[in-house]
Amino acid sequence: MAEIGKFNTLNVQRVVDFGVYLDGEQLGEILLPSIYAPNECQVGDEVNAFIYCDSDDELIATTKTPAAQVGDIALMRVMSINYVGAFLDWGLNKDLLVPFDEQLKKMVEGEQYVVYVYQEPGNIRIAASSKVENYLNRTMARYEPGEEVDLIIYDESDLGFKAIINKAHTGLLYHSEIFQPIAIGDEMTGYVTQVREDGKIDLSLQKPGYQKADSLSEQIMQKLQAKGGFLAIGDKSPPDDIYDMFGVSKKKFKQALGDLYKKRKIVFVKSGIAENINEK
Repeated sequence: MAEIGKFNTLNVQRVVDFGVYLDGEQLGEILLPSIYAPNECQVGDEVNAFIYCDSDDELIATTKTPAAQVGDIALMRVMSINYVGAFLDWGLNKDLLVPFDEQLKKMVEGEQYVVYVYQEPGNIRIAASSKVENYLNRTMARYEPGEEVDLIIYDESDLGFKAIINKAHTGLLYHSEIFQPIAIGDEMTGYVTQVREDGKIDLSLQKPGYQKADSLSEQIMQKLQAKGGFLAIGDKSPPDDIYDMFGVSKKKFKQALGDLYKKRKIVFVKSGIAENINEK
């Protein structure tokens, strides 16, 4: 069955001067303009084409690849705004509509937004929504603390950045736990810190617990030894300096320093940390 808003492998039904007509099965004949048709396309050939609506709300096919298909989540830029909503560049001739009532925040021309692509109920038109949480999994999340997940950053609040988890749920990265540049649309690996009783999910960009500290402890010792036993960085250093050197939060760094100090591998000095030569 041919699907609107998706790539479909369809047979060429007839050839005309301005393109070829594909067998859209239950959707009927669908024009693939000659500019997108394979060279020397003949009746009976198979073509992998994307089906969507043209400016006249008629189904049309293309071999161009859009930024997203129906059911996908993607970052797109607003090209224009009129009385019905905002129009996004998704790589096709006709821009993708985000109706006003599907905008999480009022969209601004030239800005980029993470959106969910869907087919409008009861018709053939394709649209998008920045209210992505409305289209995700409503079942209770069953992630375990420390579980590695794929994240897409889609919004920012006073508390932190909202992220889509495994394209199924949403969670929050608190500002206090972020020590690297983050932007809307970024895709990254994260970790679940907890699933609350109300279903809300807290996230981190560093793996929780001492497993991270152990590997970080090794990194600190290796860097110490490479620098002759001294580093001009310590538990009083700014978070940005710590992240630039080790790629972790100040909390994780201090945890690792505490572990090394208890094992008598380092000592704290006024301007940083030093290898404890008395324990060699």
